[in-house]
Amino acid sequence: MALLEKGKLVELDIERPLQYRVVGNLYKGIVANVLPGMQAAFVDIGLEKNAFLYVDDIFTDESEDSPPPSRTSIEKLLRVGEEVMVQVIKEPLGSKGARVTGQITIPGRYLVLVPGADYIGVSRRIESQTERERLRREVEKLKPKELGLIVRTVAEGVDTEVMEQDLQFLVQLWNRILTRFQQKTAPAILYQDLSLTCRIARDLFVEEFSSFLVDDEHEYDKVREIVDYISPHLKSKVKLYKEEEPIFERFGVEKEIEKALSRQLWLKSGGYLVFDETEALTVIDVNTGRYIGRRNLADTILKTNLEAAEEIARQVRLRDIGGIIIVDFIDMSIEDHRRKVLDKLNNAIKNDRTKTYVLGLTNLGLVEMTRKKVRQDLSEYLQQPCSYCSGSGKVLTPLVVSTRIEGEMKRQLQEEKSEAVLVEMHHEVASIIIGSGGGNLKKLEEELKQHIFIRGAEDLHIEKYRIVARGSCKKIQNLALPVKVGEVVGLTIEEPHSTNPNHGIARIHGFVINVENAGDKVGQKVKVEIKDVNRTFARGVLK
Repeated sequence: MALLEKGKLVELDIERPLQYRVVGNLYKGIVANVLPGMQAAFVDIGLEKNAFLYVDDIFTDESEDSPPPSRTSIEKLLRVGEEVMVQVIKEPLGSKGARVTGQITIPGRYLVLVPGADYIGVSRRIESQTERERLRREVEKLKPKELGLIVRTVAEGVDTEVMEQDLQFLVQLWNRILTRFQQKTAPAILYQDLSLTCRIARDLFVEEFSSFLVDDEHEYDKVREIVDYISPHLKSKVKLYKEEEPIFERFGVEKEIEKALSRQLWLKSGGYLVFDETEALTVIDVNTGRYIGRRNLADTILKTNLEAAEEIARQVRLRDIGGIIIVDFIDMSIEDHRRKVLDKLNNAIKNDRTKTYVLGLTNLGLVEMTRKKVRQDLSEYLQQPCSYCSGSGKVLTPLVVSTRIEGEMKRQLQEEKSEAVLVEMHHEVASIIIGSGGGNLKKLEEELKQHIFIRGAEDLHIEKYRIVARGSCKKIQNLALPVKVGEVVGLTIEEPHSTNPNHGIARIHGFVINVENAGDKVGQKVKVEIKDVNRTFARGVLK
């Protein structure tokens, strides 16, 4: 699901058949462990890892306005083997299991049912105090005993009859859940939240939307059915997308996803943002980049920071970044400019459905933010750590790698009894180990008392190497040398010769061929007659 505001992608939600979302689901679980030192328990709810239940999440507060109760020790509330009803509030992340709560909430279209509570809450996003008071009065008349209710933002302006219908559905659903709790054997699922498209129709689709486009006929029918039940006046805005061009490409979503997965993001003004995520927090750095402004430095910085503030709010929401966020705006010496940037950031995060707070500037001029982390962020969901750099984003330089590989080759080949060996490695590393005129390779051969043939391989990672063959010198030489004297081959000139620019360099499987008078033919495919073949390179002429 892609959510666009003013034509820009601001949210992306992905649900796959093998990776169902579990947030919102209700389970009958068994207490597996009670940890007094952590004031928490682990609950088996039938998932791969046991869920984490904190002591403060065990029971629902009796009143919205009452102070939090004094904490009771976890071992007095739960015991191992006890069966409990819990709801997932945070997806399993990495090595951690899901986080659950005993404070159950069941969302409807206009109301949220809170079993075990006895209060009425009204969404803070409803800004009109008059409307807030009206909703509270109307819902007070409807509220069943021992069931709390929260009025959702979408209920603004809605008639009492509509909310009553929503409440009846929620009460019936809660009674079915209680019946399942009595009948099922733990661990078991009692209630599964709606699928992605239906969840969007229930929680997100409101009057302000111009359209709800669905490119799958089955899902389209499901959405129309649920919208017809909860908001029939919006049914005409649900449309089936039938064009040949994929829907995400038609609206530029794929390109925006690509940008959201990159570390660096360019702004329209020419400035850019850099996102660095760590285990503890996310750091966002703002730079002027190519933007030099027209008037003075202070105005240039202000314009870049204002644009960055708006884009940061969008990217945090799109990338679904959670936890602590530190923003390093370009330093501003004028107090009014700092206030404008903070105001811009605060206004830009208002549409974020996930709780986000801007805490202000630190003494170092950094902006602190926090955003509730409910699930994996976009990069964790769509990407995995590089198997070579293990997520560091960097690899060793060819010089460092050549030193390492040379040491490993010495240890490995000292035990070899073969007359010759053929070793493949990245061509940049190969050129260093061979050395100028083959000098380094000659020293290595004298030390190991073996003939060593080095061959560059484009498909090998720069930090890896492999011993391809062992045997007699003649056998290995035939394998190692891809060309013979007098042979005519088609080659692409890759670069000029480093010491004689008149000549060009071509390669076959990393094996260097020096082509005379081909320095001006870089990028061109030419026919070359091989005149001389050495162990580490060959020489040819244009045919």
